[in-house]
Amino acid sequence: MIVVFGLGVGILVGTTGMGGGSLMTPLLILFAGIKPVIAIGTDLAYGAVTKTVGGWRHFRKDTVDLRIALWLGAGSIPGAIGGVWLLDVLHRAYGKDFDTIVLVMVAAALTITGVAVLWRALFMPRLVARERETLDMGRGHKIAAVAMGLAIGFVLGVTSAGSGSLIAIGLILVYRLSPRRVVGTDVFHAAILLWVAGIAHLISGNVDLGLAANILVGSVPGVWIGVALSTRLPETGLRPALGIVLLASALGLLNKAGAPIPPAVVFAVPAALGALAWSLHRLRRRAAPRPARAPLASEASS
Repeated sequence: MIVVFGLGVGILVGTTGMGGGSLMTPLLILFAGIKPVIAIGTDLAYGAVTKTVGGWRHFRKDTVDLRIALWLGAGSIPGAIGGVWLLDVLHRAYGKDFDTIVLVMVAAALTITGVAVLWRALFMPRLVARERETLDMGRGHKIAAVAMGLAIGFVLGVTSAGSGSLIAIGLILVYRLSPRRVVGTDVFHAAILLWVAGIAHLISGNVDLGLAANILVGSVPGVWIGVALSTRLPETGLRPALGIVLLASALGLLNKAGAPIPPAVVFAVPAALGALAWSLHRLRRRAAPRPARAPLASEASS
């Protein structure tokens, strides 16, 4: 079961750059009975290896904006270290309520952004013309990247969630990168961030190395497959996929926060949205005007 979870989440991470911590941690808690703090630490440890494989493959395929990734890392690395260091202090001060509040806030942000991204992809296709492969980073872009990385790194250090989903929000809404660049830059940056957070949790004794090894058996080939799919999927398919995964991550976080959401719903809602996106795509293709047929030689001569 753990290997299958790793395979599925690995494919998802390689394809969209998101869903690792947001889905794997709840799966470990709900289905494997792992203690939350061990699930968080183990998730970060296996995720470091998985996203390193994915980040390297994306880098080789030239889907990584290296400058944005490094500026994000300048903020997220100290943020993650601070999050892990403060975890015990915050738990003593606020108990489990602090984790619940953070998870609900993140889930709300993912829901709002996921709906916006999905709505834009399905019902406002003309807006995607503003997407770009890269940009010239000015001082404001750099400050925004460091600040975004600092906040997200802290959340990741405390909860193991957000390295993919929240970074993707910024890359989509702030930098307006194309879907492939969002995925590649996201996975590459997350690989750096997860190594720092994973080592910090390992030092704190929150990592089950045997469990992490079992997950890696499935996640490493999964992310390899996912990266190959990400560069072959059409843009019209990858955009709604990003929005669907954001919403799926929100459901996973709410489940982790204790909301009465059955695990079947976490999988059924994204599947239903995927079917809706596919149906709308087919309807648009049928309604699109067909190119004029070139006249045959006999018709041209007459």
